Amino acid sequence: MFRLDGKVALVTGGSRGIGRACAEALAEQGATVIVNYVRGEAAAREVAAAITAKGGKADVAGFDVADTKATEAAIDALIKQHGKLDILIANAGISIDNLLLRVKDEDLDLLFGTNVRGAITTARSAMRSMMRSKWGRVVFLSSVVAEMGNAGQTAYGMTKAAVIGAAKSIAREYASRNITVNVVSPGFIDTDMTSKMTDAQKGELTKVIPLGRTGTAREIAAACVYLASDEAAYVTGQVLRVNGGMYV
Repeated sequence: MFRLDGKVALVTGGSRGIGRACAEALAEQGATVIVNYVRGEAAAREVAAAITAKGGKADVAGFDVADTKATEAAIDALIKQHGKLDILIANAGISIDNLLLRVKDEDLDLLFGTNVRGAITTARSAMRSMMRSKWGRVVFLSSVVAEMGNAGQTAYGMTKAAVIGAAKSIAREYASRNITVNVVSPGFIDTDMTSKMTDAQKGELTKVIPLGRTGTAREIAAACVYLASDEAAYVTGQVLRVNGGMYV
């Protein structure tokens, strides 16, 4: 089950954390994976090398999803190189946390540019190939914060909520072309983004997680692989929460 042989997948922000886990998991199921990066070229190449060392197929592509023209050009080039693009894992994202009264306009612009416009641009660019193939899978990464809120993350939560709204409409637009569009909404996951928290902060958070622990990037990747597979062909416009029961 969940085999992806012959499929070509792009993972934005694929050089570390959840993105890396997704890239590796997709490759394990037979997909050719393109690992996107912005500044971490060495890390992206390390991911690709790890995939090929296990017999998988991988390539790297450097572009900033917040740069619309660069993103469109890069994805067009990838489609020409590989012949198609079947799967998009729109994972690239940034977090800038602050209380509402301290949120700066430039912070809003940065967050929106990457988390919202970047996700939409990659999906729009990938859609052309998926429409020709009459098969496609788009998986956006949101966050539990988008649904339950969190003090100090108004701006970040706003952008991740916007992704959910976009996914639901795109799912309706392209369902007739056999293209599914879904969202994976991670809870508290062990990544570089959460590593900045103190042990005390992590301890307080795990108290409100019914399963009593943080999640792993691999657990998020498993959800993405499912939604990218033929087994999820009848699932579209949905938000799959992977949060240990933190929000239900």
